[in-house]
Amino acid sequence: MNLKSNEPGAGDLPRAKIKRQARISVVWLVPLVAAVVAGWLVFENVRQAGPVISIQFSDGNEIEANQTTLRYRGVRVGTVRSVQLTPDAQHIEVKARLDNFAKNLAREGSLFWIVRPEVGAGGLHGLETIVSGPYIQVQPGGGKAQTKFIGAEEPPILKTSDGGLEIILSTSQLGSLNVGSPVYYRGLEVGSVRYFVLAEDSTAVKVHVLIETNFAALVRTDSKFWNAGGINVDLKLFGINVSAQSFKSLILGGIAFATPSPPGILATNQSLFPLNDKLDGKWLKWSPIITVTNASVKASQTPASSFLLNSMNPNSQ
Repeated sequence: MNLKSNEPGAGDLPRAKIKRQARISVVWLVPLVAAVVAGWLVFENVRQAGPVISIQFSDGNEIEANQTTLRYRGVRVGTVRSVQLTPDAQHIEVKARLDNFAKNLAREGSLFWIVRPEVGAGGLHGLETIVSGPYIQVQPGGGKAQTKFIGAEEPPILKTSDGGLEIILSTSQLGSLNVGSPVYYRGLEVGSVRYFVLAEDSTAVKVHVLIETNFAALVRTDSKFWNAGGINVDLKLFGINVSAQSFKSLILGGIAFATPSPPGILATNQSLFPLNDKLDGKWLKWSPIITVTNASVKASQTPASSFLLNSMNPNSQ
């Protein structure tokens, strides 16, 4: 016997709709993308990383791992990774990683030195390190690849130049002169002291001076050079005349020269001149006609501080 239900819709029960769950939840996409990005960054760091080099210094003051940088021509080329004592505790060993594009800087003959704020005869140097901290400067060598170096305690002296006239001045005492001291002609800065050495017989100091190319024609074999640093005091009947070549030479020392009229033969590289302690007044009266090119002067080179003390001169004002 067939029994049928009298209730409506008894044979048409609703069916559940089944949805297939996604194989990868959206929740997992965020860490997956982060892992891919992290992997890419690691790959880029490895690809851009250059060699690790070791540099020994006698003093590692203010050199910090992961902060102090290596620079060449003003561009960051590496970073210090660690700073520690050498096994004999006599030096500081700095390990740094060069960027891959700068790997050729690590060669035999390369020089490394620490740049810190410095006030010297050449002016003010490394002032940017007051804020950023010291950095390690690189001067590349030309030898084979190398990873261990002995750092220089002072910046290297550049004895050669791409242009200009290099002459030598001989003096018994160096006085206030130093590397970078200016050289003047008629109060205009036309060159600078490059370096100095003791004479072979130890009786004098040889000061090597570089005159800029544009002003090389001013130096003749009969030119006179004198020490223009400090203050010149001239006692007169009605007063005291106190003067200085420039504010820069007053603080840092300097050299001046004059050429007679008519001028003599052009000086050549390595020409030797005596450096006089004092100026002879007649030299300032010389006025030779010598043609120079591109004779321009920077604002920082403008002569300063030539003054007169009138306290003893009743006719002044």
